[in-house]
Amino acid sequence: MVLNCIMSSRTLQPSDTKKRRTTLTLPAETLAEAQRIARARQVTLSTVIAEALAEGLRFQTRAERSEEIVNGYIKAFSGFTEDEMEILSGVILEPETQS
Repeated sequence: MVLNCIMSSRTLQPSDTKKRRTTLTLPAETLAEAQRIARARQVTLSTVIAEALAEGLRFQTRAERSEEIVNGYIKAFSGFTEDEMEILSGVILEPETQS
C-alpha cells in the first residue's frame, strides 16, 4: 500500500524543520494502525507518521551511541588482565584475610 505524506515548506513549530512531500510504501497493518491513532488524536496521518519516524530515529541514534560507548570501553580496557580490571572497577571477589 502506498501512502503519500503531504508536507508543506512552512515551519509549524520551532522544533520542526522544513517539511517536504514524499511517498512511502507501508505494510497495510502499519498504515491502518497509524490511521487509527490519527483519528483518535484528531491529527493528520502525516503527523502520526512523522512523530513515529522521529521517535524511531532518536531510538536508533541512542542505540548507536550506546554501542559506540561500550566499544570504546572495551577497546580502552582490552589490555588489562582480569585482576587489573577488578582493581579498576573496585570489585574484589576474594574475601579479605584477617591478619
